[in-house]
Amino acid sequence: MNTPHNEAKKGEIAPVVLMPGDPLRAKYVAEHYLKDVKVFNTVRNMLGYTGDYQGKRVSVMGSGMGMPSIGIYSHELYHFYDVDAIIRIGSCGALNENIHVRDLILVQGACTDSRYASQFELPGTYSAISSFDLLEKAVNCCREKDLRFHVGNVIASDFFYHADANSAEKWASVGCLGVEMESYALFMNAAYAKKKAMTLLTVSDHLFLKEDTTPQEREKTFHDMMEVALEIA
Repeated sequence: MNTPHNEAKKGEIAPVVLMPGDPLRAKYVAEHYLKDVKVFNTVRNMLGYTGDYQGKRVSVMGSGMGMPSIGIYSHELYHFYDVDAIIRIGSCGALNENIHVRDLILVQGACTDSRYASQFELPGTYSAISSFDLLEKAVNCCREKDLRFHVGNVIASDFFYHADANSAEKWASVGCLGVEMESYALFMNAAYAKKKAMTLLTVSDHLFLKEDTTPQEREKTFHDMMEVALEIA
């Protein structure tokens, strides 16, 4: 079936989907790592591909920026295309002085300033966490590859330009390792659908140490994250 945002037919998407925010990063992964690639979506230029990685059928598709966007795409993948697991491969800003540009953050849980959970009318605050088996595989893979990585909470924010100049310091003070904009919605959608999700992030900039990368580097050079995600898919 097609949806308003995904023109794929049933069966064209693999059970595991890698999901970068940038659709051009999805294109890069497909072109550089997958064989026998087929495009399954071009609607709104949110590019989606399915191909073969070392004998495994894997899909990769952009999510766009922010929780409303990944909320739409992940919901459709879980509920309409029989996807079992989504692995977000994104970028983030670091909030910890021991974390540096190009380090990996394996997201254990996502805090948020969003009201995404309000739709479920829960009688409390929902803790959005990754699927442990995917997280465990990612940790083991990073250790085998001898990569610099960190495991912990991030803040999934609705705000890229925050009016509160001290917002980052406040989230850092309670142990958040980085800031991004999607994981809370992804984890919550996975839990509600009884499916799996996790997030792998590459640090693209540091909010306190003034380290950063270019847009081109974020699109095409975060190979460690891409390869770990493909290994555990």
